[in-house]
Amino acid sequence: MSFVMYSTTWCGYCKRLKNQLARMDISFEEINIEEVEGSAEIVEKVNNGNRTVPTLVFSDGSAMTNPSAQQVADKLVELS
Repeated sequence: MSFVMYSTTWCGYCKRLKNQLARMDISFEEINIEEVEGSAEIVEKVNNGNRTVPTLVFSDGSAMTNPSAQQVADKLVELS
């Protein structure tokens, strides 16, 4: 996987991004911050103490918060 998406089940922005990425055939690992211990702390660290989702962490260590599907696709091209 090129990135991990940190999300929650109730987040509308997460659902929208997941659907858009699926239409673009972009796969990823998803971690629910309400179910996986320690994952909320990763999101907080990336977002200056805020639990903002979706937060994506890429294989190069960079992160995006609530990006567009196109921003994600562009980042994956950059990483390839």
